[in-house]
Amino acid sequence: MLWTLPNTALGLLAGAVGIAFGAHAHVRPRDLAVVFHQWPWGPGGALTLGNCILHTGDSLDTHCVTYAQRAGHGEEPPIVLADHERAHVYQYMALGPLFLPLYLVCGGVSVRNPFERAADRYAASGRGWWPWSNS
Repeated sequence: MLWTLPNTALGLLAGAVGIAFGAHAHVRPRDLAVVFHQWPWGPGGALTLGNCILHTGDSLDTHCVTYAQRAGHGEEPPIVLADHERAHVYQYMALGPLFLPLYLVCGGVSVRNPFERAADRYAASGRGWWPWSNS
């Protein structure tokens, strides 16, 4: 967690600003994160910054579609948003300050991004959160 502290600090700062506009924070030990629910900005869903998750809804335990399904690459069963975001927390913990630059170089918020595909894979199977894993 220390390795990704700069990212977490950015998430805590963004979360604190969100609290001034109605967000509320909860610690989710299973996700190794502080979650800011009802975060008032963004198109919907969640954004992970280190060990912080900024979430526009009420509960991370909701179902959502995968990036592949959203891009029209076929039907897939829905995944749980909390599981997807937990994979990003693990990715941040492994890569620390390298995560954001690598994430952006790999395509940002896109089905082409191996970080997003890995988070979807982990949410669907409980395995394979590492972006360059085959499982």
